[in-house]
Amino acid sequence: MNDAVLYPRFARSRLKEALADTPVVLVHGPRQCGKTTLARQVGDAAGYTYVSFDDDVTLAAAKADPVGFVADLPEHTVLDEVQRAPGLFTAIKTAVDRNRAPGRFMLTGSANVLLVPRLADSLAGRLEILRLHPLAQSELARQAPRFLEALFGATFTVRRAERLGAELAERIVAGGYPAALARASAKRRTAWYRDYVETLIQRDVRDLAKISALDTLPRLLQLAAGQTARLLNVADLAAPFHLSRPTIRDYVTLLERIFLLERLPPWHSNRLSRLVKTPKLHLGDTGLAAALHGHDAPALVKDRATLGQLLETFVYQELRRQASWQDDAIAFHHFRDKDGAEVDIVLERGGHQVAGVEVKAAATVTLADFRGLRKLKAATGQRFAGGVVLYDGETSAGFGEGLYAVPIRALWEMT
Repeated sequence: MNDAVLYPRFARSRLKEALADTPVVLVHGPRQCGKTTLARQVGDAAGYTYVSFDDDVTLAAAKADPVGFVADLPEHTVLDEVQRAPGLFTAIKTAVDRNRAPGRFMLTGSANVLLVPRLADSLAGRLEILRLHPLAQSELARQAPRFLEALFGATFTVRRAERLGAELAERIVAGGYPAALARASAKRRTAWYRDYVETLIQRDVRDLAKISALDTLPRLLQLAAGQTARLLNVADLAAPFHLSRPTIRDYVTLLERIFLLERLPPWHSNRLSRLVKTPKLHLGDTGLAAALHGHDAPALVKDRATLGQLLETFVYQELRRQASWQDDAIAFHHFRDKDGAEVDIVLERGGHQVAGVEVKAAATVTLADFRGLRKLKAATGQRFAGGVVLYDGETSAGFGEGLYAVPIRALWEMT
């Protein structure tokens, strides 16, 4: 199923802008998130030739003679799954240095090539990178949201909205992968996610690293799903395996490289000395996390602890996806101090504005839920733009200057 036909991809305009003034543009993100569809849609309209390194003959040719392979390419070419042919990067650099016309190459990659220094260095100053995520809720709703605009502008107004209730759990377990969403039932989506993990580890991990016990990685990812939205605890992840903690850290990094895991760094400030400095761990998509947990929507509704974890990851990933379309860079952190005050997601825009988002699975909000946001506000002073407690309720309401309770559905329904 072609997701670009079904759903808008709000990264499309940014991709076209980058191609208009940059010689090489890389669209990277997890496999099956829609990179190829987006690249082909934009490329076909602009006359690009499409080349895929998932084709074994093409891959072998590129590896045998990288310089000759690139020299024979048309002036405008899409190179799909380019991380499988790392030897091409130097040849692409040489070709671009001879002709720096914008839009020469559109690359896609399912591994984070920036974590391989020689690849990143070879195209420094010639490359723009766009991160494509699985589908956002706002893309599924076919409407560009203005939640981030309202958050940084503290412009939420009093309004009512219908509670999501059981629908929220359904959205969480469905996730955002187009191929999974195309499945006719929750059972079939779960089967897709499990096959997806197996295929990714057997294919992409073999390309990236030599690991003797590949069966460790699916089990590690399943354990990591249990830690999603929690502080990263390497000791807990290492406990079931006869492997050292440094080895487990390396495996976590490897899973990050193929966009299955993300570490959310702690926010820091010179004004506060008792901050927890451990990163949080998040799965890259809640559909994948729920499948690894073995939870369907009814089971998730009954398991409030897991619902709270997956909801936090769900909100974090929706914000990450929306931020990837913004002109201004937005950095993400979490905030927690040793007295227990916390903010689930801290957003810094342009290095000068700070906003906070706390996530609750409950249908009510009290003043106590703003404890962490008030500490963040005090620590950031004039930089504080706004703070929100997102909850599964009906009313948007103010809780003091710049602080609001807002229904979760406002994430993708504010237009």
